[in-house]
Amino acid sequence: MKKIPSFSKNHDELKTGLHECGTSHGVTTWDLRFKTPNGGDYLPVAAMHTVEHLMATVLRNSGNGDKVIYFGPMGCRTGFYFLTVDMDYERVKTLLIDSLEAVPAFTKIPGNKREECGNYLEHDLEGAKRECKNYLEILKSL
Repeated sequence: MKKIPSFSKNHDELKTGLHECGTSHGVTTWDLRFKTPNGGDYLPVAAMHTVEHLMATVLRNSGNGDKVIYFGPMGCRTGFYFLTVDMDYERVKTLLIDSLEAVPAFTKIPGNKREECGNYLEHDLEGAKRECKNYLEILKSL
């Protein structure tokens, strides 16, 4: 079998930040690297789950919501994949910064009822806010 693109990257050289992975069928995949791969510091599962709920909600409700295809976690717990159409690096970065800046205002987790989420009990709003704040600082430094 062919090696998939994400396994072809040398993760020992991959840094935190925002990385364009490539475009296929008009959809661009972005690597939102919150943590250094194999660095020993990973996103806690409950906080990561909540980041997914918060960011997916904010991104899809943004002025660019029609260009958002997907926002979801990496299994390695070092970040998220963000799939878009018709957006370049600067536009994605600006959208992410704007969206991350909206996170502190949340007092409730969207989609956190039993009928809305397959693991509604495993969330951490304060942890998600902390991880989003840390990633916001990373993005602003780029």
